[in-house]
Amino acid sequence: MPSSLTRKDPSTFKTLALFVEAGPDGLTYQSIGRPLNFSEMLERRKTIEVSDSQRFAVELANLGVSVRLTLNWQSRDYWVLVRQRRLDRGDVVLKLISGYVPAHELNLPLLSAVQEVAEECLLETPEGWLAGRFGDTWLPTPYQDALRYRQAPYFRLSPLSGAARPVQCGKQTLLERPRAYVHLPTASLQLVYDLQLELPKEAKQLSLYHVDECLEDGQLVAHLNPASPDLYLIPLHQGRPTAELLTLNRGQLKAASTRGLWLAESFAAQEGWLVRDERIRWKEWVKQQHLDNPTQQNPARGIPADTPATKLDVAPHG
Repeated sequence: MPSSLTRKDPSTFKTLALFVEAGPDGLTYQSIGRPLNFSEMLERRKTIEVSDSQRFAVELANLGVSVRLTLNWQSRDYWVLVRQRRLDRGDVVLKLISGYVPAHELNLPLLSAVQEVAEECLLETPEGWLAGRFGDTWLPTPYQDALRYRQAPYFRLSPLSGAARPVQCGKQTLLERPRAYVHLPTASLQLVYDLQLELPKEAKQLSLYHVDECLEDGQLVAHLNPASPDLYLIPLHQGRPTAELLTLNRGQLKAASTRGLWLAESFAAQEGWLVRDERIRWKEWVKQQHLDNPTQQNPARGIPADTPATKLDVAPHG
């Protein structure tokens, strides 16, 4: 299995700064200024202050998109998280599948969200890698030059329930009603789509992998490390998360250690439209959500609680 899948020129990425107006009943954003390259965007991602969490008007550095992806495996639902070393923030976290929205997709961030799933979340079976569809649209297969994608079967993405308050790009209400928040430490608007991933019945001995991109010699390189899949599952019980973390390899679930673990800011407390934290400790999130600790018999298909945990290399920060 190759470790380097693709190489891109980061200078081709362009985005736009935003002007955001929020009120108790909804949030509206529109682009402002000239196109920004990746470095220029990062320069703008600096801490801002907003006094009223429900009503404000503010300029922001960029639009980001995330997917709270729910995977159904053997009649049980799981949230999908990926591990990322965030060089701009100097930490390592588990986060939702996410990315930056380019300028040409600011009015259709759902497209960016679906593409992020195709790029970051890879599903391997003994017969090859699964392609996917969202409705009647095929997802891109970004690594087809390096990996063998199956023609059939394929997985399906579909929307789950949307957020209560609408988000608009200009006068256009966004499809699937993503949850929105302004992240003050990075001066960014973040949209979180709630999507479900349905596997085909033929998907046996499934393994999950995260593909991450990093800069190497001026190129943006997508890496796949089979020894460190970096994709994790939180089991759900009656639609709510549990205080467990698992991996899935060749059809087998295995407990992962949560010692010293941090989650990205999308798991932190939201006040009105605002999120003020960079990240949150796993144990603090568990307490905040009033989650039960794993039982003596792990409900994730009967994994005993004393099963050796997969080491998760996430060092404490701060």
